[in-house]
Amino acid sequence: MKIAISSKGGSLESEVDARFGRCPYFIIVEIQKGEIKSSKALKNTATAHQRGAGPTAAELVANQGVKTVITQNIGPRAVSAMKKLGIKVYKSSGLIKEVVQEFISGELKEMTGTSSGCAK
Repeated sequence: MKIAISSKGGSLESEVDARFGRCPYFIIVEIQKGEIKSSKALKNTATAHQRGAGPTAAELVANQGVKTVITQNIGPRAVSAMKKLGIKVYKSSGLIKEVVQEFISGELKEMTGTSSGCAK
């Protein structure tokens, strides 16, 4: 299973970025048998978009084979794009490596809507 976490930096030691569509990086983590198999940093090219960064970022991570995203805040258009792409969204904050362990242990709750003041 591949997950993507919105990140302020390019490693597992970075913190979760509060913004999904405008985070500088996504940390793509592959999990197998309850353990981290691999991780890589993916530059978020959607930040260059004046509008629609969230849906563009959703497509970016979907193209990496991601089925789960962890972030702090996500707007309505990004949520809609995630649903269409079959990607589940979870909310968390803190260090990426700790958040991944929380996900593996089932401590995170799936988000069912937006969690920001983003306008449509």
